[in-house]
Amino acid sequence: MTSDERSSRRRVALVTGAGRGIGAAIVERLISTGHVVVGIDVDEPLLAELAQRFAPTDLLTVVGDVGEPAVWDEAVQLAHAAAGAVSVLVNNAAISPKVDGHRVPSDQVARADWDEVLRVNLTGAFLGFQATVGDMREQGWGRIVMMSSGSAKAGARVAGVHYGTSKAALLGLTRTLALELGPEGITVNAVTPGRIATSMAAEVSAEVNQMFLDEIPVGRLGTGADIAAMVDFLASDDAGFITGATFDVNGGGYIG
Repeated sequence: MTSDERSSRRRVALVTGAGRGIGAAIVERLISTGHVVVGIDVDEPLLAELAQRFAPTDLLTVVGDVGEPAVWDEAVQLAHAAAGAVSVLVNNAAISPKVDGHRVPSDQVARADWDEVLRVNLTGAFLGFQATVGDMREQGWGRIVMMSSGSAKAGARVAGVHYGTSKAALLGLTRTLALELGPEGITVNAVTPGRIATSMAAEVSAEVNQMFLDEIPVGRLGTGADIAAMVDFLASDDAGFITGATFDVNGGGYIG
């Protein structure tokens, strides 16, 4: 596809974990900057609520588990039928199991929970890359953004070892894919949010969130919009010379 052909249509972005929090903020931001978005989430009511905020030509939705290849097939087929080839992939979906709002000590994490977190958080992102990279190659242009976490760098203090490990592994996936895909006009980058005021953050005690707040130089928790702004930039033409990079969006809560 030529640059003229690309510019004649709205780019299609596929966003996972779209139903709430950071994912919903990314959907809103990308639509505001002219994208057609295909949003994937396992929670049908949340997706339905999100869809009511946008025109059906702006947001298409798929209910399903990103760890299942068939869900990706459905999402890509829906994009092709309604809007065209996928140009942008945002791997945002993740799970972080806790017990009564607390992390499970690493030596007590059940093998089934370990497998499930890596299946969703890491394998889901890999499946997303495999499902969409063909579209990007055909266009000679693409943007992949991996949603990692500050715990990938600083260690998982609130989330469990399975969550922290999966998010660290996403950084390795980002760098490897960036090396492979750069010559084809496809960039791959990661975002590591700090403490963001989302429903996931609300699952822990106010004391825990205050602990994070006390360590943030800018004096507030982040918002979904803070993360969405970075994702939108990385999905743009302006970010074409950036790949294999990790961007901390954390108010200075972790510097390193």
